[in-house]
Amino acid sequence: MPTFEEARRIILDRVSPLGVERVGVLESLGRVIAEEIVAPWDMPLCDNSAMDGFAVRAADCSAIPVSLRVTGYIPAGGEVCGAVEPGCAIRIMTGAPLPPGCDAVVPVEETEGSGETVTVTAPVTPRQHIRFRGEDVATGEVIIPAGTLIRPPEISMLASFGKAIVPVYRKARVAILSTGDELIELGEPPVPGKIVNSNTLSLAAAVRDCGAEPVILGIARDNRESHREKMTEGLRADALITSAGVSAGDRDLVRDVLAELGVEQVFWKVDIKPGGPTAFGMHGTRPVFSLPGNPVSTMVTFEEFARPALLKMMGHRRVLKPFVKALLKEEARKKPGKINFLRVQVTVEDGTYVASTSGNQHTGILKTMVRANGLVVLPSEASVVPAGSEVEMHLLGSDVEMLEG
Repeated sequence: MPTFEEARRIILDRVSPLGVERVGVLESLGRVIAEEIVAPWDMPLCDNSAMDGFAVRAADCSAIPVSLRVTGYIPAGGEVCGAVEPGCAIRIMTGAPLPPGCDAVVPVEETEGSGETVTVTAPVTPRQHIRFRGEDVATGEVIIPAGTLIRPPEISMLASFGKAIVPVYRKARVAILSTGDELIELGEPPVPGKIVNSNTLSLAAAVRDCGAEPVILGIARDNRESHREKMTEGLRADALITSAGVSAGDRDLVRDVLAELGVEQVFWKVDIKPGGPTAFGMHGTRPVFSLPGNPVSTMVTFEEFARPALLKMMGHRRVLKPFVKALLKEEARKKPGKINFLRVQVTVEDGTYVASTSGNQHTGILKTMVRANGLVVLPSEASVVPAGSEVEMHLLGSDVEMLEG
């Protein structure tokens, strides 16, 4: 049985990035770029005005105020109308190309008058309010390295250089299968002894949240034929995730049927709680995650094991959420021997993360997962972690800045 860290290392060593596809620039948002993108030209392409105002010769403005004759006008997108002659100015708009002879732009707010003459009322220094050619990006400069996650700023940069089609790593198609005769589908009336199949939807949401594409297989009933049919379909995807049926009971058929279908079991059981019975296998190059059926355990083990693997498959370089320090608000007790993941509500107090239990930590209590925005890692050797202790934790979700103090 591997340790928590060993299990994650084993999984990440076994998976590799998927192939590359080319998509429209807007569709590349949230994907990982697969090739280095180099600037084909300078940005900006020419010296241009950073302000609405007047193109001038700084030497003509050494004594303030000074009146200059206006000899032309260059709008944004317009063409240069001539050079700035001594004692003259040309009205210019933001982004318009700089005329010859100009070495400064005076903002309109620092001038008076209109028509044929303008008076400059503030000191002028050479090069002020000018955006110079190649100042932002020079031809041949790497504008987006391979492996970069594409965000709105990257979209803007790609579009600025005319990149309508972008090479990105392919989205992982992830098959999701829940098992058990006790399950009913969403919409069926609840009856005693039956459970709505929430795991499929929570896993599909988690898969989609990390940028992959869920493929919902439905429910495998507690017989080999049903398992084999559903799993055969699932093994055609880039990855397969099952929930429940992974322990050692009479109806826990997942590992046996996967083995019959040629899945190599890499490990079964990890020294964590919740989620100890987790299994991981490989079907060729396809990872197979067999997660416990309890909804809390399913979500925790997806977060810790499946999510990093899927991110790596889609080209991400940073696949593990960083652990940060937090102060534990209440005492926590556990049995030594396993790492425990404590569901917590995290706040920021005086610049410090403070973690408070989100409620009953029994794995059957779903509402404590709903309330949680972090997981505290309680060390395997610990039995009591006193209130006020500094603990390691990582946040769930991405809205760190939304934490309430």
